[in-house]
Amino acid sequence: MISLQNISKRYGKHEALQSVSLEFTRGQSIAMIGPNGSGKTTLIKSILGLVVPSEGAILVNNIDITAGCDYRKTIGYMPQINRFPEHMKVSHLFAMMKKMRPDVSDGDYDEELYRAFEIEKMEKKKLGALSGGMSQQVSAALAFLFNPSMIILDEPTAALDPVSNELLKGKINKCVDENKLVLITSHILNDLDEITTHVVYLMEGKVRFFKAMEVLRAQTSESRLNKIIVRLINEEFANVEA
Repeated sequence: MISLQNISKRYGKHEALQSVSLEFTRGQSIAMIGPNGSGKTTLIKSILGLVVPSEGAILVNNIDITAGCDYRKTIGYMPQINRFPEHMKVSHLFAMMKKMRPDVSDGDYDEELYRAFEIEKMEKKKLGALSGGMSQQVSAALAFLFNPSMIILDEPTAALDPVSNELLKGKINKCVDENKLVLITSHILNDLDEITTHVVYLMEGKVRFFKAMEVLRAQTSESRLNKIIVRLINEEFANVEA
């Protein structure tokens, strides 16, 4: 579904991405992880067309994204930081978003998270008055609203309460079962154990590895993602020192 072909991005002398090549397909839930400044956000924004790579090509469903913006209709996006109009009511936001997508009919909306988070109870609230967790709930519900085949979630669980967190993880797993593609970035690795099929580890703009979770578990004899990453990093440092 998404093909990244030798993607590089330079900001002056700084190389945010260096010859990144990856292939993502249906039925995968991919955790994109790495330290701060590793290139995760730049890579996501490149897929969304918000950042133009210095080199390389990005194909979505075998079409180069520079050919037009229609491909974005197939992607649901939950940003790390929400920038909603503060004085707009929650109900007005959803109504506005639906009007912006006349190609989607009422029966095609995916309102499962809208109902699960009980967003109807906050419909009359102004977006600027929402707590961090409530704002995240609204953002998550919007990401899935138009029933996209690809979903990109940037630090989705950061402000969610435990119940909402589990609801979102259940929705992600359901999307994988429905043969959709999910990309997730998160610094909270414990949240990724139950929802990740593959892991991309970025460091200094380069892909250190892209492997299935089952392969990583077999390779390290660890079951939790945070312990897997620690073991791999320690092994890498040991090899360098040797």
